[in-house]
Amino acid sequence: MADNLLLDRELLRRYDVTGPRYTSYPTAAQFTEAFDARRYRQRVAWSNEDPMPRPLSLYVHVPFCRTVCFYCACNKVITANYRRAERYLERLIQELDLQAALFDDDRPVEQLHLGGGTPTYFTDEDLAKLINAIAERFPLADPETREFSIEVDPRTVDRDRVRSLAELGFNRLSLGVQDFDADVQKAINRIQGIQDTADVADEARRQGFRSINLDLMYGLPRQTPERLSRTLDAVMDIRPDRIALYNYAHMPQMFRIQRQIPDDSLPPAESKLTLLIEAMERLSGDGYQYIGMDHFALPDDELAQAANDGTLHRNFQGYATRPDLDLIGLGASSIGQIGDAYSQNKRDPEGHAEAVAAGRLPVWRGVELSADDRLRRDVIQAVMCQGGVDFGAVEERHGIVFRQYFGEALAELTPLVEDGLVEIGRESLRVTEHGRFFLRNVAMPFDAYLAEARAERRFSRVI
Repeated sequence: MADNLLLDRELLRRYDVTGPRYTSYPTAAQFTEAFDARRYRQRVAWSNEDPMPRPLSLYVHVPFCRTVCFYCACNKVITANYRRAERYLERLIQELDLQAALFDDDRPVEQLHLGGGTPTYFTDEDLAKLINAIAERFPLADPETREFSIEVDPRTVDRDRVRSLAELGFNRLSLGVQDFDADVQKAINRIQGIQDTADVADEARRQGFRSINLDLMYGLPRQTPERLSRTLDAVMDIRPDRIALYNYAHMPQMFRIQRQIPDDSLPPAESKLTLLIEAMERLSGDGYQYIGMDHFALPDDELAQAANDGTLHRNFQGYATRPDLDLIGLGASSIGQIGDAYSQNKRDPEGHAEAVAAGRLPVWRGVELSADDRLRRDVIQAVMCQGGVDFGAVEERHGIVFRQYFGEALAELTPLVEDGLVEIGRESLRVTEHGRFFLRNVAMPFDAYLAEARAERRFSRVI
């Protein structure tokens, strides 16, 4: 089944601007330290009082890696000293105590996601200790309905470890790959075998994992269309349920480790466009449905089904399938969402540890949404997840006249209308087939904070 994804080189050039990924609105650029632990506790208390309190999603950040990947912009700690991870786990369990005390017992955990860093840096015994600590402090949804996912570096996991992850209740797996070409791997300091990755995916299927994701990147040093094509050959043999094809954003001024990548080793702009176009057309032609931005899924995957039935959602992990959950962020730098408020923990493990050891929530900053924020969030979510906006539905929810409230935003979309990327009618806005890759560009005119954040160089380029 081909998706018939349409990409135009000239339009890609024209709309290659800087902008947010809209995993939230307002974005993290608007978080301030005025939102502190006191405000967080109040938000949780209000959420407990809802007539139908939301179930919970937990995100646990594990920052540790044994080696550094030169492209990486994640919050990470490179160390071979496992004692640091043991101390961090102790603080995570203490943080679980602090969080669990705030939430009523009628709010089951339906989702759990471990991200990093490298969550499988933890030994099987310590992962079990973490999962048991969560189960002792929060009610867990039935195994048939819950979604427990973990990011895995295949260099740290074999078939035995996959079986251990299944026994702990994980049923979704995300594997980092980026590129299988030996020269590209050397340039990014990530040497990873195809067979090792395939073995992990194969064992996950044997153990009943419901979904397997592979992360790829385009625009990496020494990457060429031919090399990326060979990587995609190997990926098609593995046949993951989902594929994320990310743009490598080279920002050495912000991420020091990227200075290990010489500028002249990167593909020129035209070559990078070729990498993007050929990779996306290959995936859509090989039976993957384009979900949006950088995500693909097989048609029978839950993510594709959510995209088709209008329940697709976007949060700090990207596209997701369950919108009606409150998210608790655990660990250094993690972000949570309780109702109409976002919060972020202290970024450094030391600051996180100091707060938790003193019995304080490690909340560093956040934002509480205004009525205007909630309105714009709904519109941006509709663009990013449903590919369009029903003006009447927005007007009914928020008590506004859409064309009056968003007159300037609609006017800003005129070039996209003229280029055939968007259609604006009397009652709705719709992203066309040609416009599906440009969702961020369509959403940006509705962002009230964008100009200020761009002036501070907060965002990478769209392409």
